Amino acid sequence: MSCDEVLKAVFPLLDGVDLASCMAVCKQWRDIARDDYFWKCLCAKRWPSICKRPNPPTVTYYKLYQTFYKRQHRQTLLPPRISLDDLEFFIDIWAEEKLIFSEVVPGPVLLTGIRVPPPGICDILRFHLDGPDYKMILPVEPTVKIPLSQTVSVSVLAGRKDSNKVARVINRSMFDYIDRTAFRAMAFEYLDFSPAHPFIPGIRAWISLLFMDDGNEGVIDVFGIEMDFRDAANSREEVLWLLDMLDWK
Repeated sequence: MSCDEVLKAVFPLLDGVDLASCMAVCKQWRDIARDDYFWKCLCAKRWPSICKRPNPPTVTYYKLYQTFYKRQHRQTLLPPRISLDDLEFFIDIWAEEKLIFSEVVPGPVLLTGIRVPPPGICDILRFHLDGPDYKMILPVEPTVKIPLSQTVSVSVLAGRKDSNKVARVINRSMFDYIDRTAFRAMAFEYLDFSPAHPFIPGIRAWISLLFMDDGNEGVIDVFGIEMDFRDAANSREEVLWLLDMLDWK
């Protein structure tokens, strides 16, 4: 058998990644591997019904496979239409019906976060605060002691200075999960989006109370409040786009 015949016998046995790698060996291999018959076979394995059409929906099956098999890269977001300077957050926390924390927080304050972690916090929280991930954290100074024997809930509204409108982020959600290994209590609420964005799936806003262990099992000593949207937004630009789509009133 000639070299071409050997390659034509072997190439149909390869998967798409290996066949594409063969195209980088030399011109002879590339010319043979680009035979659309091989790529039609690969397409037939992944999308059998598409090969029942007389003609592929793209120019070649090679192009079809190349377009839809490869992992799609995250698209670059356009600059957000709002900035943290345009926003302020109204954070209220209750123990039962007693208001124990109430602050109007400018957006840039959440971005500044906790620059110097307080002494006595656990290593897990210290690594989190020092890490490179995007975080929105409000320092609580002085710390607030919250009894665990009571129902603790939180509300967060966001305000836009540019339009004087307000949107709900969290509405009296309870801190019903306390992780003593990570030293945080968590509450969440599903976001309400503008009717202009009807097909956005359920995305949650999370509020975490970051606390220290003061030796009292019945009380947590809160030194920080963190807000995040881990379901969908993990960068400053993503968070701002998400907030922009809320149901502002």
